[in-house]
Amino acid sequence: MKKQNVRTLSLIVCTFTYLLVGAAVFDALESESEKKTRQELLKEEKEIKDKYNITTEDYEKLEKNIRKSIPHKAGIQWKFAGAFYFATTVITTIGYGHSTPKTVGGKIFCMLYALAGIPMTLVMFQSIGERLNTFVTFMLKHVKKCFKMKHRDVSQTNLIMVGLNMCGIVLTAGSAAFCYYENWNYLDSFYYCFITLTTIGFGDFVALQKEKALETKPNYVAFSLIFILFGLAVLSANMNLLVLRFLTMNTEDERREEIEAAVAARGAVRLEGDVIMANGNVVSGTTPVQENPEYSDMTSVCSCSCYNLRSKAQKSHHRYSAKRTPGKISHLLPMNSVSKVREELYNSSEDTNSILHYQYLSRKRASI
Repeated sequence: MKKQNVRTLSLIVCTFTYLLVGAAVFDALESESEKKTRQELLKEEKEIKDKYNITTEDYEKLEKNIRKSIPHKAGIQWKFAGAFYFATTVITTIGYGHSTPKTVGGKIFCMLYALAGIPMTLVMFQSIGERLNTFVTFMLKHVKKCFKMKHRDVSQTNLIMVGLNMCGIVLTAGSAAFCYYENWNYLDSFYYCFITLTTIGFGDFVALQKEKALETKPNYVAFSLIFILFGLAVLSANMNLLVLRFLTMNTEDERREEIEAAVAARGAVRLEGDVIMANGNVVSGTTPVQENPEYSDMTSVCSCSCYNLRSKAQKSHHRYSAKRTPGKISHLLPMNSVSKVREELYNSSEDTNSILHYQYLSRKRASI
């Protein structure tokens, strides 16, 4: 089995195994907490109904009203600042879900907008990542030159290490900023930054949703947008190195196989027709051998192309490639036409050794 197929099967098995392990871990960590939270919410719901004498229908209406009003607590969502923030989450595939279009025209335009915007954004971030890697390569070469290092070439490992450090700086700095602006603890801020820059976008933590920040804090709005775009560019540069490294492994294996085949072909001898190998084995052509072959004047014991004795019809045989150069062929019989052999045998019929020689020649040719 080829290495490419083995690698693909291994990736499939590893991915499904990773999913099973992740499901088991999340089940162990979150299931008990979910049960406790559900019981507490049901208990609180019952207390509110008993305290204010609210029916189940009225409570459900109140609950729906509260859910729908959550996005509006942060102020107007669909003015230019809020709409720009929403458009950013659409084309970057973050999709927090904090605000969604409600009109028919808004839903249709959102689908068309995403259909054109997502590929364009992916190409843009890919291009930015390549330019950023080029800039990092240029800077690393100059740094190595300043330190007078012997090896000044920049490897992919160097770029990956620099990219990981840049991602760490962006995440930690962004977490500190959102911890200050949103009054989150540092873990929640780091969690929000990671979920945002990996475009997972659960929506449980969303920036710019407190104290009408979209209307009253333009500096914070600008910072949030710059953080998202710059962070995605840095992450794309790093992912470009990591993912493309694994994607090009199949291509490298195929190229290596082609090079090995080319090197082997250089030392091979291409022969036409039946091939007598160095070890004495005979490889026959695709045309089946007849039991009683008819010998023609242009046929020889060794029907190789080096003697140029084959007819035009016989030259259409497939070619064979010998893995190694055949050895000496001095053991083969000399090339003489069959007619001449017959004449010599008939003229010297008294010579019994010639007749035996002709019979040996016939058996040799029939075996080929």
